[in-house]
Amino acid sequence: MLRMTMTSLWARKRRLLGTSVAVAIGVAFLTGTLVLGDTLSANFRDLFNDVSANTDVVVRSSAVVEAPGATDANRGLIDESIIDTVRKVDGVADAEGQVVGYGSLYGRDGEAIGGNGPPRQAGSWITSPALNPYKLVEGRAPELADEVVINRGAAKSGGLHLGDATVVQTPEPVDVTIVGIATFGDTDGLGQTTWTAFTLRSAQDAVMNQPGKVSSILVTAADGVSSAELRDRIAAVVPANTEAITGKALADERIDDIAKTFLNLLRTFLVVFALIALAVATLSINNTFAITIAQRTRELALLRAVGASRRQVRGAVTLEALAIGGVSGLVGLAGGLAIAGLLKGLFDAFGGALPAGGMDIQPRSLAVGLAAGLIVTLLAAQAPARRASGIAPVAALRDADIEPSRPSRRRYVSATVLLAAGLALTLSGASSGQGALIGAGSIVLVVGALAVAPIVVGPVVRVFAIVLRRTPNGSGRLAEENARRHPRRTAATATALVIGVAVVSLFTVFAASMKSTIEDDIAGDFDADLAVNTAAFGGNQLSLRIVDELRSATGVGDVIGLGNSPALVDGKSTMVTAVDTNSVLSAIRLDVRDGSLADVGTDGVAISESDAKDNHRSIGSTLTMAFSDGISQQVTVRAVYADSALAGSMLVPRAMWVDHVTQPTYRTVFVNAADGTSASSLRAAIEPIALRFGGDVQDRAQYIAAATNGLDMLLGIVYVLLALAIVIALLGIGNTLSLAVHERRREIGLLRAVGQTRRQTRAVLRLESMIVSSFGTALGLVLGGFLGWMLVIAVSTGDTSLAVPVVRLAIVAVLGALAGVLAARRPARRAARVAILDAIAAP
Repeated sequence: MLRMTMTSLWARKRRLLGTSVAVAIGVAFLTGTLVLGDTLSANFRDLFNDVSANTDVVVRSSAVVEAPGATDANRGLIDESIIDTVRKVDGVADAEGQVVGYGSLYGRDGEAIGGNGPPRQAGSWITSPALNPYKLVEGRAPELADEVVINRGAAKSGGLHLGDATVVQTPEPVDVTIVGIATFGDTDGLGQTTWTAFTLRSAQDAVMNQPGKVSSILVTAADGVSSAELRDRIAAVVPANTEAITGKALADERIDDIAKTFLNLLRTFLVVFALIALAVATLSINNTFAITIAQRTRELALLRAVGASRRQVRGAVTLEALAIGGVSGLVGLAGGLAIAGLLKGLFDAFGGALPAGGMDIQPRSLAVGLAAGLIVTLLAAQAPARRASGIAPVAALRDADIEPSRPSRRRYVSATVLLAAGLALTLSGASSGQGALIGAGSIVLVVGALAVAPIVVGPVVRVFAIVLRRTPNGSGRLAEENARRHPRRTAATATALVIGVAVVSLFTVFAASMKSTIEDDIAGDFDADLAVNTAAFGGNQLSLRIVDELRSATGVGDVIGLGNSPALVDGKSTMVTAVDTNSVLSAIRLDVRDGSLADVGTDGVAISESDAKDNHRSIGSTLTMAFSDGISQQVTVRAVYADSALAGSMLVPRAMWVDHVTQPTYRTVFVNAADGTSASSLRAAIEPIALRFGGDVQDRAQYIAAATNGLDMLLGIVYVLLALAIVIALLGIGNTLSLAVHERRREIGLLRAVGQTRRQTRAVLRLESMIVSSFGTALGLVLGGFLGWMLVIAVSTGDTSLAVPVVRLAIVAVLGALAGVLAARRPARRAARVAILDAIAAP
């Protein structure tokens, strides 16, 4: 049986090529995802270990506010005087204070250097070579207040050289001269981070605006003193609001933070698409095996007739699947290494620069990818194998139908039950706001849609036939009859495309609906004439001084700045919005439901209705609030307003926020025109100021577009990733048509014998493929559109707007139909080349 199985498999190698490619692509995507995750983890680990390589102990503030995407800016500062205390500790070889904060370096073209994500940092140059991970490769260390050292990567990106004058936003625009260029170890920088280093005194003034304060103290141990021992000695003498940790502990902490806030999310995001690709491949494999088993009915029946048991026949088919999965999996592993590099390049292309470094290939990632290929192929082949083992020996003596022409009554019942249950669960979850119920209902609905596909394929094809029957020479009629002849096969062929298109349309509807919701929310809240805004990801931050300069410009009326930072509110991390509560209503339209914003004063807050409901707060409630400096204070709720996209969940007075935040900056400044000033005159007056502070002047429409740019970027990445699933689905269609050509060889020969031209033969196959792909695309659009709307409901906390992007979905529909023509190109060419006499003589 083993020899026979291998011989049979080799004889059908061309027919199984499409299946092998589908498995290989799925395994490659999964392996590439896992290898990319391992590589990024290793790259970040190396970066952070290099930062702390020569630092034995770090002394820092113990006050920190954790928040999504939190950085060192959310940790408090410590007194510079502690440096002398640390230096006197027995076992300290050297200690030096350091300032690190936000600082955006501008290039020769006047634009800020850096992409989406990598930090833009400025701080102090560490004079001790043992403590400084940066090494001067050109020039010298800064000595004067306006002198800086920059990393070589930033110099290359910005076209900067020694002696060049430029600007650093800290967030104050500071004119500086480049006197040194440094490398981070042997690399051009700490990943893609831009680094600008002043003297310590200049960094305290220009970056933090807090003389006598430092972000941390870096310490090296004397010979013979361990890091842990020195940490304990220092911890015993530093003030209560500070802490001492080892350099290794700091590196591990940073690695854990990046894993929790970025790497795990990225890995999960990519694995989801890898699993979608594997699911589509599974459906294609199942369909291919089902067709080949049906075509080999006589062969398998003869095996049963000469003594093969059901177990042996089933084992033979399973062994075929194992061989295909093993070979395809090995090919996929090799492709996965290339895909890991391509995925990294994809995120770089979309502006999300990732750290450089060599590929880190872990055996477990390769094992998971190979195992996935084997398991997927084996699972997909089980139903066809079971069907093969049930073939009666008598089937070898007669021609048997490959499959019934009509779905069974059991399928009608099961499909109806699944669809009804899926709809009931999803709609119930949507009405009650239970995301888990929506998720469960969506899974049942997908299974129900796949079960109902063979039932509806006949009526849908008849609709297509209204157009196809008008094609010349009866090609459309033949294509229609071929598609309707085996409804289960047609539906199974389209199923893989259904999944791919459903996911595409799901994300399209979801992104469009969320974008529409955000646009509606912002449009309803935006009540200013213009806004000075910053990019949502990795952009500049605005100095508080911009408000005073804008107010002094001609034709400017009210100017209101909005700042954001995390704060601990009753021990819970919360993003708060800082604003002048007395004048905020001139820029943001807020529906105050209780209390008054004028009563907030300097020791009160205003909260949204959602915050009040979720945390059981009301007017007069007393909250304990702490910012990054660690100082706690009691605040009172003085106003409750309707949920607002611009205001967020909590408004705090600007004066309170400025006193406690390490490096306060605005993200947006709203500007109103004075009486008699036109919008164009106002823009002309404030644009030079905005440009100098690193902001972009936007009207309402531009501000809304900028707020939703992130969704467009995400959707673009999703489309690229889902292209693999679509390619696998099209391979399945092409493979099925190739098998159909082999199966209908005699029929094709007879048609050619009675006058059908090669061109007409190709047309029939192309139209048949278009019918299959159009059916799969249509079902996928309906299913994905509904699930996309359910996803919007599941993740939304307030009112949402359903948006159906008709143009984008129409493009998907057209591309789906045209892709079917492309998938049929090779099978159609092969059908047209069938030798007429040989085909007629075929059994």
